[in-house]
Amino acid sequence: MRNYLTPIAIAAASSMAAFGAHAATLKNIVVVHGALADGSGWRDATNILEKRGFNVTIVQEPLTSLADDVAATQRILDLQDGPTLLVGHSYGGMVITEAGRDDKVTGLVYVAAFQPDEGESLIKAASAIPAGKMNIRETNDGKYLYLDPAAFAADFAADLPKDQVSFLAKSQVFASKEAFSAAVGKPAWKTKKSWSIVATEDRSINPDLERMMAKRAGSEVTEIKASHAVFMSQPEKVADVIQKAAEAAGN
Repeated sequence: MRNYLTPIAIAAASSMAAFGAHAATLKNIVVVHGALADGSGWRDATNILEKRGFNVTIVQEPLTSLADDVAATQRILDLQDGPTLLVGHSYGGMVITEAGRDDKVTGLVYVAAFQPDEGESLIKAASAIPAGKMNIRETNDGKYLYLDPAAFAADFAADLPKDQVSFLAKSQVFASKEAFSAAVGKPAWKTKKSWSIVATEDRSINPDLERMMAKRAGSEVTEIKASHAVFMSQPEKVADVIQKAAEAAGN
């Protein structure tokens, strides 16, 4: 009996080790934040993913133009040492659709994000199924956009604590009108695996638009009851989707 068990045990152990090594082929996750809130909002989700063994890097893009933001993302991708999962929130979906063509990127995750087709800008995509009234304002020079601080909670982060939303409203990152009007080229999701998180209580992007874009791209969809700031209000659930995508994209 012992003579039979030994080779079986060795084979089983080898198979488990091989599976573990295969599942661990993608450890790099690069996150591109959206407009209005910077990458610091991804701290909780990052901590969760790093405890699970992933290497997470946040792109702090300038939001001066789509080209500038793609270039900022490319600089971070250049620093990765292997296959990488690219994650984008909101406007960040525009960025990863372009930057995702990089050879290191093996998968894309859209988190309450725009998932444009070729020739679409954020403005064009958003107008397909409007989200309703968004209290967006222009700066005096007419070049940048921001969200009225008084409406920040309702429009962006209705499910976050009041003091946290107050700080987010005061520290929001303005986005250039140029970034919102630039069209993307050939979408990375046409040749890469993709996943999409639909925030069902989103008032910044219509949830039906998120569903439509995900269906068009053939993305695997997860719906989470949350505001546009789903990555902050539901970091564990968002991390679960990203982990699942990383494991699939690494195989």
